[in-house]
Amino acid sequence: MKEKSENITAKLPSVVAICIILVLWELACVTGAVPSYMLPSPVSVVRAFASDFSNLMHHAAVSLQEAAWGLGIGVLLAFFMAGIMDRFDILNRALSPIMIITQTIPTIAIAPLLVLWMGFGMAPKITLVVITTFFPVTVGLLDGYRSVDRDYLNLMRSMNASPSQVFRHVRFPAALPYFFSGLRISASYAVVGAVISEWLGGFEGLGVYMTRVRKAYAFDKMFAVIFLIVVISLLLMQAVNLLRDLTMPWMKAAK
Repeated sequence: MKEKSENITAKLPSVVAICIILVLWELACVTGAVPSYMLPSPVSVVRAFASDFSNLMHHAAVSLQEAAWGLGIGVLLAFFMAGIMDRFDILNRALSPIMIITQTIPTIAIAPLLVLWMGFGMAPKITLVVITTFFPVTVGLLDGYRSVDRDYLNLMRSMNASPSQVFRHVRFPAALPYFFSGLRISASYAVVGAVISEWLGGFEGLGVYMTRVRKAYAFDKMFAVIFLIVVISLLLMQAVNLLRDLTMPWMKAAK
């Protein structure tokens, strides 16, 4: 009971701040301080969300599917890249600059090329999500592998442990906290990457929906889909936190 009370108290300031922002936003719209065509009121956004709920859910399902596939492939690629870069120093020096370069290219710039090369289906969307999500997980895993205490490694070698046993019992458990930190970032990037790729080509998805309502000047629906993307990203991050607590229960107990 005490722990639950502390959690509520810790979250109270952020909830109050959000409520204050929403009230000020509504007052600015109601009083006419900001024209409705520039900034729809929160009430208008809620009405737009409710009136077009089924359509929004349909497009959200498509974007979530693209984000899930891209994030899954990105995590697998991250494990592969981090593994070989940690094992072979020459590959680490060779691949690190290339990885950094992939993150300096604006996603809005590479998306049209992916659509040109792969068409208007899911392939370019998933590819863009992979590009934006694999880097944080790779960096997290590399940092985790290298955070292992040398005494643990020496102990495992003195016990004649194989490299796979050292990885399974020492390196991988040490990398898990770093992995989940990177995964939280990648999970939030996944939906955004899918939406950006949908802006520039496609038939379904939240990005396509945003393009359509923007051309129709339906800014209440535009804000509705923006808030939906924020909620989905937050839920994905919470899902990663839950997975982390299930995978590493000792970390939750130590808090």
